[in-house]
Amino acid sequence: MHEKNHTPGSVLAELRGRLETGRVRMRLSQTQFAARAGLSRGTVHKAFKAGEPVPTTDTVAALARALGLPVGELLALRRTAAGDGDRSGPGRPVGEWDPYALEVHLAGTILESAGGVERRVLPGYVAREHDRPPCPGHPPRVVAGTRGLRQVQGAEAGRSRMLVLVGESSTGKTRACWEAVQPLADQGWWLWHPYDPTRAEAALEELHRVGSRTVVWLNEAQHYLGDPHAGERIAAAVHTLLVQPERGPVLVLGTLWPDYATQYTTLPAPGAPDPYSRVRELLAGRIVHVPAAFDPAALAKATALAEAGDRLLADALTRARSDGRLTQDLAGAPELLHRYDTASPAARALLDAAMDARRLGVGPHLPQAFLTDAAPDYLTDTDYDQLTDDWAERAYAELAKPVHGKHAPLRRVTPRPQRRPPGPTPTDSPTTPLPGGPVFRLADYLEQHGRTTRPHLCPPASFWHAAHTHLTHPDDLNNLAQAAKARHRLQWAHHLQRRAADHGSTHALEHLAGLREEAGDRAGAEALYREAAARGDTYALDSLARQREEAGDGAGAEALYREAAARGSTYALVALGRRRERAGDRAGAEALAREAAARGDTGALVVVARLREEAGDAAGAEALYREAADHGSRDAPFLLAMMREEAGDREGAERLARQADEYGDGRTLVALAVTRERSGDREGAQHLYQQAVECGHSRALVPWAVMREEAGDREGAEFLARQAANHGCTDTPVFLVQRRLEAGDWESADRMCQLAVDHGEPDALMRLARMREQAGDREGAEFLARHAYDHGDPDARLFLAWMRERAGDAVGAEALFREAAERGSTQALEGLANMREEAGDWPGAEVLYRKAADRGYEASTALKKLWPFGLDPDGTPTPPWQDGAAGG
Repeated sequence: MHEKNHTPGSVLAELRGRLETGRVRMRLSQTQFAARAGLSRGTVHKAFKAGEPVPTTDTVAALARALGLPVGELLALRRTAAGDGDRSGPGRPVGEWDPYALEVHLAGTILESAGGVERRVLPGYVAREHDRPPCPGHPPRVVAGTRGLRQVQGAEAGRSRMLVLVGESSTGKTRACWEAVQPLADQGWWLWHPYDPTRAEAALEELHRVGSRTVVWLNEAQHYLGDPHAGERIAAAVHTLLVQPERGPVLVLGTLWPDYATQYTTLPAPGAPDPYSRVRELLAGRIVHVPAAFDPAALAKATALAEAGDRLLADALTRARSDGRLTQDLAGAPELLHRYDTASPAARALLDAAMDARRLGVGPHLPQAFLTDAAPDYLTDTDYDQLTDDWAERAYAELAKPVHGKHAPLRRVTPRPQRRPPGPTPTDSPTTPLPGGPVFRLADYLEQHGRTTRPHLCPPASFWHAAHTHLTHPDDLNNLAQAAKARHRLQWAHHLQRRAADHGSTHALEHLAGLREEAGDRAGAEALYREAAARGDTYALDSLARQREEAGDGAGAEALYREAAARGSTYALVALGRRRERAGDRAGAEALAREAAARGDTGALVVVARLREEAGDAAGAEALYREAADHGSRDAPFLLAMMREEAGDREGAERLARQADEYGDGRTLVALAVTRERSGDREGAQHLYQQAVECGHSRALVPWAVMREEAGDREGAEFLARQAANHGCTDTPVFLVQRRLEAGDWESADRMCQLAVDHGEPDALMRLARMREQAGDREGAEFLARHAYDHGDPDARLFLAWMRERAGDAVGAEALFREAAERGSTQALEGLANMREEAGDWPGAEVLYRKAADRGYEASTALKKLWPFGLDPDGTPTPPWQDGAAGG
């Protein structure tokens, strides 16, 4: 092997020498060698010729295999020659990855041979709208180049980038990402696909080690960002990776189905939990939608490739030309759907159970015992009576038959075992043994079909019973408990939550403890919290301590915080420090904050510093802010800058603001600009806004445009609003809409509305519509809602329906409510039910309330009043029941 101090040139010479020696030994001419390796003669000639670039990974691997040489050793030489030999971060060179290993869908069974290895052929790639660069002056809604996503261009230029492709199953998202990274192979980039032991765990453990020129591959990003234990921390770690210049450039690519994207990016209702706050911030401005079908231009390109000899595209076009759904056809989607529609009753019942399990939160690996026991209640009485003793065996065999040799509707899989280092199991990732017996996976396309066609259905009793009997993973049980609760199936929700607790879920224990606390059973609550803590969940003790503090039990809270701190809780250290500071023990507070900072909680020093600042100790606060900044806190430079500004040290404030912005915290320059503006220094504010924009913080355009508008420069404000919208910041045009409406300038307001919806933000108009209605401007509110309605915002229909109802137009309100309900709105069902109640039609109202419950409308207080003990799976009221704290 080569020595570490060899130059890339000498290592390249060694690589070529070893290949040449092998060729001579086998007495092959270059032409014979090329044929044996499955490569062109020109490729082989360049691989050996001095002065030519380092041969690609595929070329070296094919040559090594043709000569019987150790492929791994020669690829290591090739990496060193290309300048990648000393990389220590996760991943491996882009060129060493197989597209199918990165979850590009198989398409057909045509094989090709390269270097003695057979592999499936990919169909030709057709660049579509999401693959082309934007036109000059247009917003970057389409962010890809002819061979791949435009974000690659930014990464190639040395800037870290992230993009998530959102589209339905089998629309070509993963293939588009694969094509995007191919140009990076020859530039020495690596690719890392976090996968083992689980996707979320791998990402969380290794993101801090990602090196520059690395593609982070987050295909099916719900497994990372939507993980109930690690999703928010993964989002924070990815954000840190993107904003630290010294770690770049990196390219983060992900894919999501639309349902997940909506779930992660939708703001929660006021007062509701916000489980995806960091994920939402991370995805803002980084989503591109992939259409479900090829447009005429793309179909023409596909036809040209087919006529040039692409057999896979030619075959798909015979079936999918009319609807343009080529990628789905290549992935077998139409045939999968046909198999579902024509399945035997028993096989269809298994698929329905699998669809419901996946859409309600069960993991992809479904135990056979669960599916078999879940299926019976999906059958009609006639079909159930006709079941034979071997019905399950025959149904699984029917569903195992592949489509076009590619995908089966329900296929048996072997889950990868978790591989952990020895030592205690992390609290938030409980180790659960693999399910006993066979495990199956539902085809992706059928999974999405179930999500889109079955959201209004509540699974039958056999489903819930099978889940309680056979499922053991805490996340699966917790997710189903939440789904049951949302559908007002309270008894099953309780039993599933208890089973989750029995199988190691500290989250379930905390939930049950909260119920005991609400019922006044403090001893029972504490026992459950302590059980969770004994399983390693320090958050349980934090929760109990916080409740004691809120109840005025200072001594009890202090003791619990101490216990939690001893178990490693930095939150407890911060809470103890806050108590010390308020008690006047500043030295004790600082010591606790430093201990928390040493454990990685950089916010601990910031908390104490803020308390000092509130107490008027500016010097002490500044010292602690500086110490927090030294520990890596991104909040500290911002707060320091604000202190310097308030003290009159403008130069020092700007210096600190620029320092904060170097770490990607663009709010600091903007906050300083706002402060200058409020003090009347418009020129200084404009200078700072401009600096922030030049540093890449496009959100500075929003307050800058507002300032120009308030100064009477309407043309300048509109110019900045368009710039902001082009960068994905639609707050500015929405603000200008409000100002123009207030001024009675409907024409200008209409123009700004169009700008907002053109950039995909009809929901911003709805926020403004609600504000206008609250201000008594019904005409303006309806004007805005109509704009949003015309551009497909589902909330607009509801808003207009409520406006019609309040205005006494019952007919118009009912029509809009029905339209929204047909599109899946549970709130619309409640609106219709309310109208039935007011009209005295109680049976009709109950039918609508049941439909809302089946769709998961947990927010309705009417359900709790109508059926205080919940509903059975079939929709009948559950009789009074009692089980511990959850009883009626």
